[in-house]
Amino acid sequence: MDLKGFDQPGRGASGGTRSVKIMIAGGFGTGKTTMVRSVSDIKPLTTEETLTQASADVDHLIGVADKTQTTVSLDFGKISLNDSLMLYLFGTPGQERFWFLWNGLFKGALGAVVLVDTRRLASSFRAIEEMERQDVPFVVALNVFPDSRNYPVEEIRDALDIPAHIPVVAFDARDRASSRDVLVALIHHLKERSAVALEPR
Repeated sequence: MDLKGFDQPGRGASGGTRSVKIMIAGGFGTGKTTMVRSVSDIKPLTTEETLTQASADVDHLIGVADKTQTTVSLDFGKISLNDSLMLYLFGTPGQERFWFLWNGLFKGALGAVVLVDTRRLASSFRAIEEMERQDVPFVVALNVFPDSRNYPVEEIRDALDIPAHIPVVAFDARDRASSRDVLVALIHHLKERSAVALEPR
């Protein structure tokens, strides 16, 4: 994987390792914590709490009835894609009552992955809207659950109204290699976006 020339502010003038902040976003129960856990080189920091009856009226479990825990602040992990590029991963909380945390989490982020559960597309609308509002470059990652239907990527793109220049990829958040491939796709998307921005007008 050639990432030479990838411009980002975390690298000193003398070279060395670049550090990049990446957000892992998406709706409630789309697999954000699972992805961070599977791909992180370190034991990730998570802020999961047990779902209780007291949250039944605010945490809608339609489609994720077996979910027993939820992120209440953030998940954090890191992964080295090569000797010169380190990604710091920040997973966002998915429930609407914790969305107020997003503005702070997104400060300094170079890009994001938006996870989508194809059984519950509407759960990720808010995350996609937030990327567009904050002008954060992102890729859409379709997390393949055991009972997910195999929709064509272009059909999902149309349903989510995703522009053609934004990558949409299918993956398994439980699998390290699959999750890593999503991050690589994001880095290539960022490189392409940077190259376009530098083209003469």
